[in-house]
Amino acid sequence: MDRKLLAWGLRGKRTAQPRLWLFTDQNRLADPRAAAAALPRGRAGVVLRHDGDPNRAVLGRDLARICRVRNLTLVVAGDARLAASLKAGLHLRGGLRPCAFRPHGMVTSSAHAVRDLTRARRAGAALAFLSPAFATGSHPGAPHLGPLRWSAIARHASVHQRIGALGGVTGNTIVRLPAWRCHAAGAIGALAAIGGTVG
Repeated sequence: MDRKLLAWGLRGKRTAQPRLWLFTDQNRLADPRAAAAALPRGRAGVVLRHDGDPNRAVLGRDLARICRVRNLTLVVAGDARLAASLKAGLHLRGGLRPCAFRPHGMVTSSAHAVRDLTRARRAGAALAFLSPAFATGSHPGAPHLGPLRWSAIARHASVHQRIGALGGVTGNTIVRLPAWRCHAAGAIGALAAIGGTVG
């Protein structure tokens, strides 16, 4: 686990919305259970992606159990039915809200442009992850926003809208984004479990 990113995430007082978020990824982190179990108790969240994984529901149940024990926030990407069955929140794609859903927990969203931030706000997302902030191993060689463009897009968010960064986020890169606007950090590799449980 990236200790600098952990320190960034634990800075300040505890809030209802975690600053640290582990994003699951079936290619880069095939089994995220250990990583989730190592997150700081009561101070982090997990976004279950693992799209297309036939064992996604089983993984979801395991992560839901870990999150309950460690008081972590769990949201499920793009599947309102699975989210409801796990009593978890929902992670929207680009702010696009399913036709009919009643979230059981927090609503988050991905965002890649100003229009996505607007849709996320209208859909009731408490937190939107603007990405890719930096070069990322999930999409090698793909263009990324960089600190200046990330900040320029984030400036268009509503004054009350909370924005997080995703994509190439580490303890060294997160500090390159404006503290007044970057409220959360989403990561895969930087939050992978190394060296046991924190807190």
